[in-house]
Amino acid sequence: MTRPVRLAISGASGRMGRALLHLLGEDVRFELVHAVVSPGSTHAGQPVFAGHGDSLRYAVDWTHAPALDVVIDFSGAAGLATALDHCRVCGAALVSGTTGLDAAMEVRLADAGKHIAILRAANFSLGVAVLTRLLREAAAALPDWDLEIVEAHHSRKQDAPSGTALALGHAAAAARHTALEQAAVYSREGQTGERVDGSIGFAVVRGGDIVGEHTAVLIGQGERLELGHRATDRSIFARGALQAAHWLAGHAPGHWQLDDVIATLR
Repeated sequence: MTRPVRLAISGASGRMGRALLHLLGEDVRFELVHAVVSPGSTHAGQPVFAGHGDSLRYAVDWTHAPALDVVIDFSGAAGLATALDHCRVCGAALVSGTTGLDAAMEVRLADAGKHIAILRAANFSLGVAVLTRLLREAAAALPDWDLEIVEAHHSRKQDAPSGTALALGHAAAAARHTALEQAAVYSREGQTGERVDGSIGFAVVRGGDIVGEHTAVLIGQGERLELGHRATDRSIFARGALQAAHWLAGHAPGHWQLDDVIATLR
């Protein structure tokens, strides 16, 4: 596009929403035209950019949203549902990092991809996207090597293994023509016996303020290959989401991947 991409944010007052707003202040590729927060939010009706006038204020719905090209959603199941409905009505593309969706919402998203461009990711780090691609290639090229995935996050993280670690596992399993559900080993304790050929092991570290670290270790006879990524600043996820949004705007309907974005950055 020759003009700035008209962007809306769903979940604008959340951690990722605030990170996006911070970056948008200096990103000339975009024009922020709408910012949605949940009903009852203390941000509702307040100026989005303090000190820059009150022309854009936080909204609780899409009723008065102007024409737009793409929506970035980091809200929740309910927020994603309303954002998706609006995208379908106005033909805007959708970038979403919202996870933990039920089967019914997955069906709605699958159907929406017939009408609008959609890009979803559990992790919008461009480095992790490249890591996933490298692991896919390595797992296929070294099918008999043992594979372990180690991830580390801050002490407040609720789930384990991380969604990114699982995504890496799924990518490696698919490259070896199997499913992670059959290959994964999530815990080892006591007399576990010998390692099962073809299994993918997971190890989890929790502590301090670690933003996110993921390492895939492929182990052969007499040699070892390690592929890893360390995040030291949470803004990388917002940067990746903006890169995805800029790439997705104007694309044909369908379900796109962050890997598609990476392929065009060469």
